[in-house]
Amino acid sequence: MKRILIRNADIIATMEASGREIAEGCILIRDGMIEQIGACSETAKWPKADETIDAAGCVVTPGLVNTHHHLYQTLTRAVPEAASALLFGWLQSLYPIWGRMRPDDFVLAAELGLSELALSGCTLSADHQYIFPNGARLGDTIDAAERIGMRFHATRGSMSIGRSKGGLPPDSLVEKEDDILADSIDVIDRFHDPKPGAMIRVALAPCSPFSVSQDLMRMSALLARDKGVMLHTHLAENDEDVAFSLERFGCRPGQYAEDLGWLGPDVWHAHCVKLDEQEIKLFAATQTGVAHCPCSNCRLGSGIAPIAAMYKAGLRVGLGVDGSASNDSAHLLLEARQAMSLQRVSLGADSFTPRQALMLATKGGARTLGWNDCGILAPGMRADIAIWDLNTLPNAGAWDPIAALVLCAPHRVRDLLVEGRRIVADGAMVNVDVRALQEKARAAVHRLMA
Repeated sequence: MKRILIRNADIIATMEASGREIAEGCILIRDGMIEQIGACSETAKWPKADETIDAAGCVVTPGLVNTHHHLYQTLTRAVPEAASALLFGWLQSLYPIWGRMRPDDFVLAAELGLSELALSGCTLSADHQYIFPNGARLGDTIDAAERIGMRFHATRGSMSIGRSKGGLPPDSLVEKEDDILADSIDVIDRFHDPKPGAMIRVALAPCSPFSVSQDLMRMSALLARDKGVMLHTHLAENDEDVAFSLERFGCRPGQYAEDLGWLGPDVWHAHCVKLDEQEIKLFAATQTGVAHCPCSNCRLGSGIAPIAAMYKAGLRVGLGVDGSASNDSAHLLLEARQAMSLQRVSLGADSFTPRQALMLATKGGARTLGWNDCGILAPGMRADIAIWDLNTLPNAGAWDPIAALVLCAPHRVRDLLVEGRRIVADGAMVNVDVRALQEKARAAVHRLMA
């Protein structure tokens, strides 16, 4: 059985609860798992490796985890009509464009978005696909993730309430609820892998309070729990969202979620910018997770999520890049820095540290998604590992190399391993031709614009 040794790392940030950081560290990998980790001076006692990766001059961290994305939106970055709109107006300007997308556009967008994430150090990503125009299928996006080599938590999203019934999306983009539930069963049965070391898992994800019925929310929760998969949706994203909940349902978003069975350790909600103190307590008591998307929240003017309060209350919180139409980039270290900066703007410079931000991007994200064997570097954990070169201009002059990952200019990962296999080597994607993807994207955007 092949063993790989990562050796001579300047420092390893394990992200263990103890906060252990290993100077001049080594990691031994066997069969996709971490077998040994420690100082390089200890390796004489370790089994011999078949392959070595020299990490001299590098920081090594767990692979980063993205808890919320809409990969299909990668082909609709910087759309002028949506550039300065709040959430509802932003969606209404983009729905017609998304409705023109073809199945091959969804595949291309996924390959682009996942490659961008991988180059930012991401080894595990969730994706929330809630539109399926012109024959698009969730399985196409899953196939793209398998080609990239990334660990992937696909969610079968849905919209069932169009404008004619008081919802926000056009009727042409919504589905019949019986069809949604039938396809949800099919996708889970075909793709979901609950075993340790899984590469693909599936969750159910009705889109939002303003695009699905309460019946669909309840039925999705029952189905997910019957099948043993997680639940995901958007919640309390901005003031418009909260006002809609109060007007339509007569309650705040937290009560809406509780009434429909959408709280618990098998649930994570995206955004939660407007959770109040009581809702934070409710989420903590039920172990409900949150995907924090700071760059998107800023781009759409949604507000500053109370992440420091959530962190203090013990919530499961991870970072999400959100869709590229509301962020325009997919770089998890940028999200970590933005998350830290926003809490400091609100609460002071001592309210959130770079290491707390990095914890959100690693262990916090893995726990939020329910992947308990990822997000930490320790024996028995999966070998999802990011190697960051410190010998770069943005790092010159940095005293604390781990803090520099969050505080200094955006980094591109040098090497990225998923299940012990490199998907980024020397700063380049291993399994896809990025230049060819860029050319295809240019052609697809011209067609969508026309």
